[in-house]
Amino acid sequence: MQDLKIALLQFDQAWEKRQDNWAIVEGMLDGANAVDVFVFPEMFDTGFSMNTSLAEEWGEGNSSINFLKKISKKYQSAIYTSVMCRDGLRFVNRGVFVRPDGEINIYDKRKSFGMGGEDQHYQSGSLESIVSYKGWNINLQICYDLRFPELSRNRIERNGPAYDVLIYVANWPEKRIEHWKVLLKARAIENQCFVIGVNRIGEDGNKYNYSGDSLIFNALGTALIQPNCVSQVMYSALNHKELVEVRTTLPFLKDR
Repeated sequence: MQDLKIALLQFDQAWEKRQDNWAIVEGMLDGANAVDVFVFPEMFDTGFSMNTSLAEEWGEGNSSINFLKKISKKYQSAIYTSVMCRDGLRFVNRGVFVRPDGEINIYDKRKSFGMGGEDQHYQSGSLESIVSYKGWNINLQICYDLRFPELSRNRIERNGPAYDVLIYVANWPEKRIEHWKVLLKARAIENQCFVIGVNRIGEDGNKYNYSGDSLIFNALGTALIQPNCVSQVMYSALNHKELVEVRTTLPFLKDR
């Protein structure tokens, strides 16, 4: 199986300004290397806002989803991020995995961040979402989910481990950034998978600071990129042969 080429977009999100964030993304992608999957921070188009008056109805008229479809098609790369949206009577923080052909897989964040009031504004999801892309199985997660290992528990199914890659898109504050780093590494080791965590930088509308520190870990817990706090596109490749070797040499998942 081919390696999976990944690009992480770490940037200072414009607070509650969709078109400004679209422009930031387009500028960062101008001249970007060819990759299989782009990953943007949580609520890429608004920042982590509780202002649900900004939420657009889920469906064909959703402007941010149409923007993501356009970008995915242009670069022939999948994209994973999240957006706030209204789905019927519910408001949700919805993870979206957008493919170049326009197909979208969704994941509604299962753990609402009570300290930030998310549980008062958005309804939590209840279902795991593992997508298959270019032969890789990818488990979709969002920010606060990272603190709950039961949500990402890997296991052996009929054809092997349930997933190969675990992705967290986040707005994770700087004051708890060490938790972010440690928990991402732990999720990689315990689930014998690649773990990707993409975080924003800058200050949001609530005066919380974010230091970025986006990371990718392999199944042994080794970082594949160096964390930093600048706006940039960060590239890496996930090596499938390496992943198989780790799981074969250390067959821990079969004992679950």
